[in-house]
Formats: sequence, structure tokens, C-alpha cells
Amino acid sequence: MSALAMVGTPSYGEVHEAFRESFRTFLARHVQPHVEEWEREGIVPRELYRLAGEGGFLGLQVPEEYGGAGVDDFRFNAIIAEEALRIGASGVSVGFTLHNDVCLPYLLEYCDEAQRERWLPGVVSGDIVLAVAMTEPGTGSDLAGIATSAIRDGDHYVVNGAKTFITNGIHADLVITAVKTDPSERHRGLSLVMIEEGTPGFSRGRKLEKIGLHSQDTAELFFQDARVPVENLLGEEGRGFAQLTANLPQERLSIAVAGVANARAAIAWTIDYVREREAFGAPIGALQNTRFVLADCATELAVGQAFLERCMDELERGELSVEAAAAAKLWCTELQGRVTDRCLQLFGGYGYMSEYPIARAYADARVSRIYGGANEIMREILGRSLRLA
Repeated sequence: MSALAMVGTPSYGEVHEAFRESFRTFLARHVQPHVEEWEREGIVPRELYRLAGEGGFLGLQVPEEYGGAGVDDFRFNAIIAEEALRIGASGVSVGFTLHNDVCLPYLLEYCDEAQRERWLPGVVSGDIVLAVAMTEPGTGSDLAGIATSAIRDGDHYVVNGAKTFITNGIHADLVITAVKTDPSERHRGLSLVMIEEGTPGFSRGRKLEKIGLHSQDTAELFFQDARVPVENLLGEEGRGFAQLTANLPQERLSIAVAGVANARAAIAWTIDYVREREAFGAPIGALQNTRFVLADCATELAVGQAFLERCMDELERGELSVEAAAAAKLWCTELQGRVTDRCLQLFGGYGYMSEYPIARAYADARVSRIYGGANEIMREILGRSLRLA
């Protein structure tokens, strides 16, 4: 096998590859012509979610009776990220991944029957865009420190507080919101409530300007005496911490998938560039430094992909551990940062121009080491598992 072959997408089954071709067609028609425009505008159009729903790319795990395909196979979700990042559509990748991989499992696991009937069909069709609101202005990775309160008042919770850095925050119609139903407690006082667009007292702040992921909408959310029906409680009161941590392994694996896909795209773009760009009378791909840099990048990518596929197999068997997911998130996002940086260097000055996908990928890569739990937290999880003291 050549090193070039190693940067290709992983080998899935025939049904996965058919899905990949279908999603590639969707991207070519509805996304690729608009990537640079959406980057400038700082958001993808809301209608894109409905188009994705029509194409069957949202909520694949949702049972057929609620409009979904009933396919519980994470590899289909991984393909969506891989293909969107292949064309540099990071905003689409993050938005769809959050909807499918991060938020949907909460609904499938904890919704009662009435809630399933109420929300799942819209999640599949794209009429409902999902978001999850955990991070607050004063609280990041420490979930127990969440201060947003939800105090019972008859048939409603009265919610007060603020959230920040909320992915899909502008487009979201339904927000899984971490609140304190018992502010006197830490972990045991945490609950999840579903806050819907149009709820009195719920407002959105500004669309946050970021150094990367420009076309992915990130927002502040505010709750001022927002009255949320008690029937919007997700699961049981006081179980929010357990609910949030139970889904973190899949969320972190999704981030690892995107990290590897971003690195793979960066290598492919760079190979194309160094074959065409000339210096000293020859393509810069003929220079030993270029060959060595890309050889290292391709090798690291192949190693990361192998571990990632093992983790996906474990997820499918219900065996993915917190530690393995943390290791995948840590390694693959650090890999993403190293590879995009080294590839950008081979573009020279053009790598610093935002019109080149490698420049956008470089900026996009930085947040991967922060969200989903900062990589320092991943190291702490892994360090504790070693029982050094």
C-alpha cells in the first residue's frame, strides 16, 4: 500500500459506501457551491437542515414509527463528518454532528412516549434543529458548577441564567438545557429540561465571532423567568449529571472522527498543491523536506485512523469506555492540529490566505482541543485511570 492510499477514507461496507455517495451528491448540489459565501456570512442557511432531512441525513437512529430509518450505526454519522470536511464545509460538519451525534442520543434514551411523538419527527425532517446548552459564562468543563436555575412553580419550571458558546445556538428550535433544579446541591441538583423556541423569557444573544468555524453558528442564550412546562423535563429530576456524562464518550468520539477527517483533507489538499507548485525549477513535491513532512503526516493519520476504527467498533458493541473515548479525542485532535499546521507550511504564503481551504482548516482545528472537554481534562481522565497515587 502506498502512503497516498493511507490518506483515503476508511473502508466501510457496501451500504456505507452507497450512503457516502448519496451524501456526496447532496453536498455537491446544496453545499459545495456556497461554502465560501457561508464562511463570509458566518452561518449556514436554516433551510439546509430541511434539505438534509429530505435526503435522509438527519436522525438515522430514530425508529421508523417516528419517521427515521431505525439504523443505529455510528459509521453513517462518521461518513457525514468525513465528507463535509473533505470539501472544507466545517460549519455543516459541526452542525449536523451536533444534531445527530451529540443531541439526538439524549432524546432517544430519555424521552417518554409523548415527548418522542412530539419531537422526533421534526428532528428527522429538519423542522427541529437541536442544541445542547451546558457551558456558562463562568463554568466550562465543571458541569457540577452550573448556576442556571429551574425552580418548580406549579406546572412549570422558572428558568433563570445564561449559557454561552452554544453550537447551533442561532438555528436551534429545541435546546437540551442543563439546569439546577436544586441549587443547594452540586451533581445531584442537576437536571435537563427541553427549552423550545418561542418560550417566554428565552432569548438569544449575539452570534459569536470566532477565529475559526465561521459558518457554524455559535451563540449566547439567556433565560429570564422563562416558564418551561414540567412535561419538558428530560428523564428525572437530579439525574442530569449522569445523563450528560453517559453521552460524553460518543460526543468525544465524534470530535475524534472530525479531527482525523480534517487531517486527511489537509493532506490531500497539500499533495495536490505540492505536485503543481514549482520552486527552483521543479515541483516542491520533489523536495526531500516535502516528502518527509507528508510521509510523517500520512503515517500519523494511519495510526490515528486505526485507533479510531477500533473505538467505533467498541461503540457499536456498547463497549466504548470513558478512557478510550478520552484517548481518541485527545490523540486525534492533537493530530489534527499538528497535521494542519505542517501542511499549511508547505503552502507557503498562500497557506495564510483564507481563500485556501488549508487556512480555514488550520483555524478550525484549534477549537477541537477545547470543546467536548478540554484536552487537559482528557489527560486528567487518563491519568486517574493509571492509579498513580
